[in-house]
Amino acid sequence: MKITIVGTGYVGLVSGTCFAEMGLEVTCVDTDRKKIERLEHGEVPIYEPGLTELVRKNTAAGRLRFATDLAACLDDSEVVFSAVGTPPDDDGSADLRYVLEVARTFGRHIRKYTLLVTKSTVPVGTAQKIRAVIEEELALRGVEVPFDVASNPEFLKEGAAIKDFMSPDRVVVGVDSDRAKALMTKLYRPFLINNFRVIFMNIPSAEMTKYAANAMLATRISFMNDIANLCDRIGADVELVRQGIGSDARIGTKFLYPGCGYGGSCFPKDVKALARTAQEHGYTMEVVEAVDRVNERQKGVIVEKLRQALGDLRGKRIALWGLAFKPETDDMREATSLKTIEALREAGAEIRAFDPVAMDECRRRYGDDVTYTQNMYEAAREADAVVLLTEWKQFRMPDWLRLHATMRGHTIVDGRNIYDRAEVAAAGFGYWAIGR
Repeated sequence: MKITIVGTGYVGLVSGTCFAEMGLEVTCVDTDRKKIERLEHGEVPIYEPGLTELVRKNTAAGRLRFATDLAACLDDSEVVFSAVGTPPDDDGSADLRYVLEVARTFGRHIRKYTLLVTKSTVPVGTAQKIRAVIEEELALRGVEVPFDVASNPEFLKEGAAIKDFMSPDRVVVGVDSDRAKALMTKLYRPFLINNFRVIFMNIPSAEMTKYAANAMLATRISFMNDIANLCDRIGADVELVRQGIGSDARIGTKFLYPGCGYGGSCFPKDVKALARTAQEHGYTMEVVEAVDRVNERQKGVIVEKLRQALGDLRGKRIALWGLAFKPETDDMREATSLKTIEALREAGAEIRAFDPVAMDECRRRYGDDVTYTQNMYEAAREADAVVLLTEWKQFRMPDWLRLHATMRGHTIVDGRNIYDRAEVAAAGFGYWAIGR
């Protein structure tokens, strides 16, 4: 079976590589010629554990190819996946220009039945726009070529994307024809051979499922951050509260960890886009809009705690442990580190940082405004405070005595609540966490 993936960003490259690993012949298409040339030489432009090895393996085997021209791939493809970006517009809505351009190219060049599947996160109703664009292009050509559109939203977690794709807990597919359903069933059966969990539904429901899932997870995070902020004011410990409510089977423990705000390419964008979609249909999603407001406020909590601990931050040396929005990725999109760095710069603080993989990305954004170090202890040298922003495993058990001897001041701001207060205090530090 031959398929084409349009877009070699996070979703497209992971999806295409994993499909190739399962034996399909895959062509990944991108208009960025330099990126395609790098991929052809086994250079992967994003950090995802295990991805580089799989790309090189399947490229060498001839199952994974790269190209810049979608039109040239259509005759050989049964299924085309659109995995291009949908960046937020200024009003929070999803920008569909790239999605619709793929549809336009598809309509201009297909000569046989082909299924176009949208894997990008798109608002409800996008499939109708895609279908209309394809039909318009076919009419301009004066031809009738059968085609279908479908929705297959991704549920990949950065840092665990390959496992998520190869062993999914569910695959959501929106279709409106038996022929499209049969093709998608054939495509995914090898992944789910032991427990066939493809959930078929109509296309608007599939489009909505992606947004609803991300909004629900973001809601749990913002709810716990709200609870944590109140705990700080009344003397409760949010970790104990989390254990208490998480033991209720109706609630569970996942995504109940308070911290300094969520980031990444999905939650912030999708929450805003869902709220905007509701507004366009004359409805206000009060909960979803509040989730976004709470999260934006939460990203400022780190600098608030630094001011509480240190007072005026001008001239203070602050060490940041972690820059990526989460561990096992170099992605800094909407990361709390961005807001923290901006606030510290405005306050006149000196910033030293260490992240296992995201420092190049930070350097691209801030240049020499941040000092980058070789390890976590070098970042903390002569620092007035250490701030944990990303809970990389190597940050979980610091040598507190070594750290104490390295630092000028002795303040720890734990933005992810991973340290033991008593242990940190016993080493001579002032400890500031979220809701504790």
